[in-house]
Amino acid sequence: MHTVAVLSLKGGVGKTTVVLGLASAAMRRGVRTLVVDLDPQCNATACLEPDATDKELGDVLADPRPEVLSAAVAPSAWGEEVDVLVGSEDGELHNGHHPDEEHLSKLTTALSRLDELIADGELPYQLVLLDCPPSLGRLTRSALVAADRAMLVTEPTIFAVSGVQRAFEAVQAEREANNPRLQPLGVVVNRVRPRSHEHQYRIEELREIFGPLVMPVALPDRLAVQQAQGACMPIHQWGTPGAREVALAFNLLLARTLRAGRVDRSAELDDFDDEEFEEAAE
Repeated sequence: MHTVAVLSLKGGVGKTTVVLGLASAAMRRGVRTLVVDLDPQCNATACLEPDATDKELGDVLADPRPEVLSAAVAPSAWGEEVDVLVGSEDGELHNGHHPDEEHLSKLTTALSRLDELIADGELPYQLVLLDCPPSLGRLTRSALVAADRAMLVTEPTIFAVSGVQRAFEAVQAEREANNPRLQPLGVVVNRVRPRSHEHQYRIEELREIFGPLVMPVALPDRLAVQQAQGACMPIHQWGTPGAREVALAFNLLLARTLRAGRVDRSAELDDFDDEEFEEAAE
């Protein structure tokens, strides 16, 4: 199981869009995925449309026992490969600064028990995507403590670039303080318009700051993303030229994410050989 925290410390840059796009690409590849909706806005939960659950994220953070976790996880409406740990608006109650650092480990404790949820004949989760709120409260910090890798999301604008710098610093701080295995996966630039000189300038600025951590594939600004989300559909199933362009970018991001997981834990993804990674763009 490879756990990736997807974060930005600036709202509105498309963080949840990246989570949903990766989940869509993972479903296409047959990678069983759990989306953990840590954002109290619950946009990922709304788009994935799971059935009603007896428990939600807030209940899991208050009491991370396996039976509570099981009651908060539901299949998405997208397909059997994608499940959701359902978000809740009252998750904001868990987002304050608590003096007891032990509270940061409750999400880690819960996720460590995911295998206990797997029924006979089901595949284990191969990918866990943590959709963080756009702030450095306890929810985001809990995600960084639980994650193997951190994916930073930004737009090619001056304020978003500043936000991703703060997010990178937060990843480094959490790695030093609580999670030595945490590594940055990369910086995803979202909503790029190739003909915009301002966008190209900001992308070059990001490359000067973060070097090879800036993902070689950027996500183009296409109306199809909003259309697919509005219809609560995976971007890979939307079918327009714009959707296919965005889906291709997410295939490449997923390939890089899974490759990082193989480095961290090669036995977990033995069924994905090098040829399949090369086929991600097809």
